[in-house]
Amino acid sequence: MSSNTSPKRATKQDTFESVDFYAIDDLLSEEHLLIRQSMREFVKKEISPFIEDWSQKAHFPKEIVTKFGEVGAFGPQIPTEYGGGGLDYIAYGLIMQEIERGDSGMRSTVSVQGSLVMYPVQAFGSEAQKKKYLPQLASGKMLGCFGLTEPDHGSNPSGMKTHFKDMGDHYLLNGAKMWISNSPQADIAIVWAKNEKGRIHGLIVERGMEGFTTPETHNKWSLRASCTGELVFDNVKVPKENLLPGKSGLGAPLMCLDSARYGIAWGALGAAMDCYDSAKRYALERIQFDKPIASFQLVQKKLAEMLTEITKAQLLVWRLGKLKNEGKATTAQVSLAKRNNVAMALDIAREARQIHGGMGITGEYPIMRHMMNLESVVTYEGTHDIHLLILGQEITGIPAFK
Repeated sequence: MSSNTSPKRATKQDTFESVDFYAIDDLLSEEHLLIRQSMREFVKKEISPFIEDWSQKAHFPKEIVTKFGEVGAFGPQIPTEYGGGGLDYIAYGLIMQEIERGDSGMRSTVSVQGSLVMYPVQAFGSEAQKKKYLPQLASGKMLGCFGLTEPDHGSNPSGMKTHFKDMGDHYLLNGAKMWISNSPQADIAIVWAKNEKGRIHGLIVERGMEGFTTPETHNKWSLRASCTGELVFDNVKVPKENLLPGKSGLGAPLMCLDSARYGIAWGALGAAMDCYDSAKRYALERIQFDKPIASFQLVQKKLAEMLTEITKAQLLVWRLGKLKNEGKATTAQVSLAKRNNVAMALDIAREARQIHGGMGITGEYPIMRHMMNLESVVTYEGTHDIHLLILGQEITGIPAFK
């Protein structure tokens, strides 16, 4: 991961063809279709030929950050006056779908930048903060990360120990965050910490501040083309103007997570579509007992069920996107989509691996990489079970996790 040099040789051609069994494209605007096509071409050119090699070598290609900025992948929903795309949430979802079709780790890099760094600066930041950071983040000249999870506080972020004190002309920040995407390469971190009264606030911490370090997490079996690490704060002096003034309390970072979870619901769909496309192609080409394995009932059952679940998930995120555009989408609705679509993608990856047989465990096909990546996606931004309990609270009015 520490190397910044991309492999020079493309290892395979991306022949992906999308699936649209219910003519959902008819529900999309011409702009949506153009944005999706542009991002699909970007993935086929800049990610697919190299991703297996990056993943096998646990290599994060730092140069992809600038390329994502050039293609408009960072903060497409952020207003254009701050360097964003000014697009709607369906366009944002389609971008996440195409990038995760290429790789979940690549989509994680983009999701963190757009939903967990740019979004809170835009939603809770001062005008000076917006002008200073958002254009740099949108262009990919600056990479950000989001610090909420701690070694002892994952599903229970309200118990965080990271804290800061008012020292008069600055804040003094202490604590640590864990499982932070982008942290080893990030230029800034949006850090959530408690003040002396126990109130949670967001702080913008910049690389180079004394006492701020970002140790890298090694030996991952998942998201291997994405860089992951910690955030460690040892008496870090943070300027007072780096406090996000617009909102405090746990609700602020949870709003960021809603935005990221929305993108994940679309992104996981992309991974599922890639596995399905590969499985269908392989089943039609692989000959056993003198005929393609696609002719056998059990293989057709797997493919039919994959198509069914993908179609249901497509309709789910399209409707959620409409609700987001109208400002009506709730946390529970986002939780349902994130939970359903990631679990669906994992099931499809596993079934696709069966269709590929032994070849399914090799880097000749994307299946095993998607499967390992999705094991992280099903846990981060709220675990599969926590999202179930969010829905349970919505249904019953009783919080089961408190």
